[in-house]
Order: sequence, then structure tokens, then C-alpha cells
Amino acid sequence: MSETDYYKELGVERNASNEQIKKAYRKLAMKYHPDRTKGDKAAEDKFKKISEAYAVLSDKEKRKQYDTFGSTGFHQRYTREDIFKGFDFSDIFKEFGFGGADASDLFTGKKRGMRFSFGSGGAPFGSRTRHQPEVKGADLVYELPLTIQDVATGAVRAINIQREGRTEMLTVKIPKGMTTGKKLRLAGKGDPSPYGGPPGDLFIRVKVMDDPVFQVEGHDLYVNREIKISEALLGTSISVPGLDGSQFALKIPPGTKHGTKMRLSDRGLPQMSGKKGGDLYIRIHIHIPKMLTEEQKKAVEQLASAGL
Repeated sequence: MSETDYYKELGVERNASNEQIKKAYRKLAMKYHPDRTKGDKAAEDKFKKISEAYAVLSDKEKRKQYDTFGSTGFHQRYTREDIFKGFDFSDIFKEFGFGGADASDLFTGKKRGMRFSFGSGGAPFGSRTRHQPEVKGADLVYELPLTIQDVATGAVRAINIQREGRTEMLTVKIPKGMTTGKKLRLAGKGDPSPYGGPPGDLFIRVKVMDDPVFQVEGHDLYVNREIKISEALLGTSISVPGLDGSQFALKIPPGTKHGTKMRLSDRGLPQMSGKKGGDLYIRIHIHIPKMLTEEQKKAVEQLASAGL
């Protein structure tokens, strides 16, 4: 189904009040109502669209679902028959002088032989003409903070969620490799359906917390290490931390420049797919002292006289 912007159809902002939505629909309905457009097909199509938009945005629960899940997600939960179920245009049409007590005649075709179909051949206020999927309950999203050690090894967490007015505790097993933004789906743990359909799902969305040692970019890790000017010129060996708390030696070659980035393959965070993990990058910073001792100053002057 193509994306449908109900706010754009009515020409209102997303924060429009109920009164503003009704006023916008009233104005457009006066323009495109079949009693005024006399068989104009384009106007008829426009009237269908604005009526559907008004049926959704004027209903508190439907508007909430539309704002939360967008057009595609909303239409996965609501058929067009569901959109118009129990909705009565009579009052607003009476204000125009269109229709009488039964304004649904305008949609079912009882007046002047017209028939407006908002679904696949079915009238919005009638019974279904073909099987439609049940309306699923709303999905829930729970943001779960993890350390990089949790991501590296996997974790088990107990979480509390609010469902049907009560708190429910769930134990969730987080596989290794789940980095920021990835989701774990728990089927049937969302909100119940307001129409007797299946409940929605619960999505556990991971957020990797800041680490005092490593910076995380996707599955790659970055760590900063500082060396002296002499070590940059002559070469040295430095200690680099691992995710498991161990330390290993890294050789710094002579002539290393400030800002050099060295890569250790497959020492970053694992992939959920089991494929090769991320890498560990060591950023080399050369320490430039602000103040020199007399001995250091003489040594630098000797380097300068030697052409360095």
C-alpha cells in the first residue's frame, strides 16, 4: 500500500486540534461533496480520501496509532472497513444540508445510484465482502542499555513492562553482537488488540552505553594511546587493552606520525550473524609538552642543530 499522509490530505499540521481537523474537513467536503460536483470522478476520489483522513484523525485511538506507526504500519493494523467501523458522518453532513438522518447513504449508493467504495468493493458501513486479516494490537518498544562487554558475550536481563494496566516482569536473553539500534522481537508481548485480534509484539531495542576506555562505531572499537616524541621517532612498544580486560603489546614503528590509526583485525565486537567481527583501532597521539626542563631544551636544540 502506498504511503498516505492524512494530515496533508486535509491540509493541517500534525499538531492540529480536533476542532481544526473538523473545520478543515468541513471546508473540503463542501467543495468535493458529490451533491456539488455532479459525477466528477476526480472530485469523487478526492472526497473519498478526505473522508478517510477525517475518520482516522478525528478518532483519538486511530490517530494515535497512525502517528506512532506511520501510514504503512497503520494500514497493517486497520483495514479500510475498520477505519469507518462505527463512524457516523450524519452530524457533520447535516451542517451542510447534505443527507438526512442516514448520511451513510452517500457512501452506500442509495442516493441517485451512486456507490462509493472505500475498500475492495465493500461499503464502509456494511459487512465485509471478503475476508480481512484481524487487527493486531499495538507493538511496544523497550530500550535496553548494554555495556560493550554485554555485547561481546551476550547477556540475560530481567525487564519490567506495562501491559493492560499492570507491570509484568520478563527475562530476556540478549545474543552477543547486538549493537545500538538493533531489535529483538518477542512475539505476542505487546498491547492487546482493541478488536479481539492477536496482541502486538514487544521489541527490545539495544543502546550501547558509553565506555571509559573504548569508543564504539558499529562493531568497531577505538582506543587512544599517547607516546613521547622520542618514541615516535625511534619506535616503541605499547600496551593495548582487550575487551576481556587483558593487555597485549603493540609495536609502534619508527617515524610514526601524530594521529596514525593502527588496526587490529577481529578484536572489536562480534557480529550476530557469526561472521567476522569488528576491528580494534588504536589512535596514536604524540605528546607535545608545554614546558621543557633545561635538559630537555638543550636536547631539542641539539636535535635542531642536527637537522631534526
